Amino acid sequence: MNPQQQRAAYLTRREFFSRSSVGIGSAALASLLDRDLLSAEPAISHYAPRAKRVIYLLQNGAPPHIDTFDYKPGLEKLRGQELPASVLAGKKFSTMTSGQTKKPILPAFAKFKQYGKSGAWVCDLLPKTAEIVDELCFIKSMHTKSVNHSPGISYLLTGEEQPGRPSMGAWATYGLGSDSQQLPAFVVMTSRDKEASCGQIFYDYYWGSGFLPSKFQGVRFRGGGDPVLYLSNPDGMSREVRRGLLDHLAQLNEKHYAEFADPEIATRISQYEMAYKMQASVPELTDFSQETQETLAMYGPDVKKPGSYAYNCLMARRLIERGVRFVQCFHAGWDHHRNLTTQFAIQCQDTDAPSAALVKDLKRRGLLDDTLVIWGGEFGRTPFLQGDINDVKNWGRDHHPYAFTMWMAGGGVKPGIQYGETDEFGFNVVRDPVHVHDFQATVLHLLGIDHERLTYRFQGRQFRLTDVHGHVVKDILA
Repeated sequence: MNPQQQRAAYLTRREFFSRSSVGIGSAALASLLDRDLLSAEPAISHYAPRAKRVIYLLQNGAPPHIDTFDYKPGLEKLRGQELPASVLAGKKFSTMTSGQTKKPILPAFAKFKQYGKSGAWVCDLLPKTAEIVDELCFIKSMHTKSVNHSPGISYLLTGEEQPGRPSMGAWATYGLGSDSQQLPAFVVMTSRDKEASCGQIFYDYYWGSGFLPSKFQGVRFRGGGDPVLYLSNPDGMSREVRRGLLDHLAQLNEKHYAEFADPEIATRISQYEMAYKMQASVPELTDFSQETQETLAMYGPDVKKPGSYAYNCLMARRLIERGVRFVQCFHAGWDHHRNLTTQFAIQCQDTDAPSAALVKDLKRRGLLDDTLVIWGGEFGRTPFLQGDINDVKNWGRDHHPYAFTMWMAGGGVKPGIQYGETDEFGFNVVRDPVHVHDFQATVLHLLGIDHERLTYRFQGRQFRLTDVHGHVVKDILA
């Protein structure tokens, strides 16, 4: 079998639709201004979806579960004592504490109270999140295998520590397609702490398409200037001239496609068309003038500052209202190795009100029931102190993959529950463990997708987001 025959044998359903669509001719391409034939995909539906869309608030750097939602009152009596050797046995940490001979217990940095009918414990520095606990499903038994940030985020979002696999948003849009004719199906926004003290980098492969066609990768919206690079026409080029240029490019790409049958050429045509449409849709999207003062105040004082976490949260709501399937908001600044006593409070202040406002806003607009909101980091942080117990200004916590907390809201999850449990130290999961692959399987399930059946053939085998692992956490489903 020659390479061309082999390629035909592995032709996917999506490639078939892409190949069929480019034969419509450049004249018909003009109709793509009204009908997104090339970028829309035939949707997979293995069963009725609970959620139509996802907003993922990824807290880059790893929020400390001990200081936010996993309250362990018994640690106060153990302050400064060594964690038992039996708990630490066989565990690995980052190089910042791997050689630290003493690992003294550090209780929660701030006070906790119980809130709502569910009685969820929440840190005092997250008062707005405390107001919505009866809408939230806390998963306190998350665990992963990665002990460093980039591999940890890659594992969480792609199912593999090494870069190169498709991200969760890419898999979701590959399976479900787009509901938007004017905006990308998968949008990414980033923000970081006000003090700019966090060195975490936003790598493109966090929202990449991997071996899937590149049309499924996330489109990153910037925090300044044009939200998307090269969206504006160059000086001297009118919208009419741009339209003519795209038509001629489409003709050339069609000829190229007829010869090589490369799905990426179809992607190129559809993405040119999407960029053209976004020239009209993005200015309206980013215009907050029609938002009420009550809404703007709810998101906090930074809501009108492009690139802030508050701005991105409101943008996320506006994006899903306009049919965007998957919105991913990264916020860096939670990497508290030596600055827990100062930076933790700043992070809570930056993220608390906007996160809670998003959930409230979605609910009052009737969007929460079919929108899944996710909040959490790539792992947790240690219940022991990184540093010297006597050097309060330099207190910190190391990375902790063995247990951490995430919350989810809307989109088919049970509200007002707490799932899973850690030991008395907040170190290990002792009840209802949820692995990263279980989390991924559950998110896809809520979208109506069987994670074992959403696959893509690459290098001779069928790949999926959860690899060969993962179970749906059915106990958290509404």
